[in-house]
Amino acid sequence: MPETTYVTFEESWDEASRTGGRALSREEARARDAAGLPYAVIYRVPGREVPFGARMVAWQAGVLDAWAYDEHGRRTAEAELRLRTDEGRLLIRRLLVRRYPDGQTAEFDVDCPRTAVELSADGPARISHQPEGMRGASLEAEVAVAEEDLWTARPGFDDWPALPVADTLPDWVAAKLVPGASDWRREPSRLLGSTDFDRVFRPGTHMAGLTVLDAVPCGSLRVPSGVLAVACPQSWGEVPEITVAVPPGTYPVKAAMVEVADQGYGSYEEVAAVRLQIGDAPVAAWEMALGPGHDTLRLRAGEAFGFGTDGATGAFGDAGVWQDLRDLLERANWKGSPEADKLTNSAAGMHLDGGGLGADLAVFCTGGDGVYPVWVGRSASGEVVCVDVQTAFDLDLDA
Repeated sequence: MPETTYVTFEESWDEASRTGGRALSREEARARDAAGLPYAVIYRVPGREVPFGARMVAWQAGVLDAWAYDEHGRRTAEAELRLRTDEGRLLIRRLLVRRYPDGQTAEFDVDCPRTAVELSADGPARISHQPEGMRGASLEAEVAVAEEDLWTARPGFDDWPALPVADTLPDWVAAKLVPGASDWRREPSRLLGSTDFDRVFRPGTHMAGLTVLDAVPCGSLRVPSGVLAVACPQSWGEVPEITVAVPPGTYPVKAAMVEVADQGYGSYEEVAAVRLQIGDAPVAAWEMALGPGHDTLRLRAGEAFGFGTDGATGAFGDAGVWQDLRDLLERANWKGSPEADKLTNSAAGMHLDGGGLGADLAVFCTGGDGVYPVWVGRSASGEVVCVDVQTAFDLDLDA
């Protein structure tokens, strides 16, 4: 911790935007601490615009979260502690440390090395280490943890020794990361997918009880801003979490059609996936699209990030005018709307001509409500070739 520091107090803290709520005096913060109400302590250095640390305390909820920041405002470390009220002590539940190679690397950049530690009061700690970032393999280990490394006493308001998180790992974790340490198992990147979506766009391909048919065109999509959003178009007033940077342009949308063999009801046709085709190069790797704050260290086996829907729909659209497209879609759906002619049916769902917005919306049906991952096909040089969403979630495309 820097030698010259001071603290400020606020009602709340947003760790991503580095902004808090109403400023509190020390006396107000002390009273909130005594009552168990939420408050934040912000650690600052004279002359530095961004804080170097913060902690958010809510004793009634048994929560203490803390973050460390570098001079660029990027989160370098995080800690989650949980209060055992009957014992008056805090369980160190999770630690995360990130390394940025230079001042230009963005926060949460997928290539940044990171290490996470998840602890439990009644089991071994899980260490996940990604020395090559999210695209690289993860080194995993379960280790026993000494009692003194699991717990820390609940401090009084004036008894905080320091910020309870730093950009260095505890000694017992660092000792596991030395070259040649045993007990590690190597797991493939959680960012990269195993499904080859190209298979469902190759007519005649047979797999797991289905036969691939010819793909069906579903119109074209203008993306003038160069930022593609993939989200549920029925979500009101929400900024899409999942976005993908693509070259500004107009791109074809197509649906992967498959014939499914069903012994009980006979065969039927279904849309297995939808695709926005960006380029013509072969896909060398499939990468999960991430939203703000998404970190694959949080994922367990079989889990994925994606966009959520409560209306069994998703859409491709320009992120810069997403809400305008969303509003236009709603108006076009009104009975007798003068803008109804902007909406046409497609094999995947509907296509909205955005007209003067200079952008369009390609709406597709999903297999139901839930969370749907967005997969980006990249060429060997890392360029975006296509963006795919599997819409029939009951189809096993890995089989």
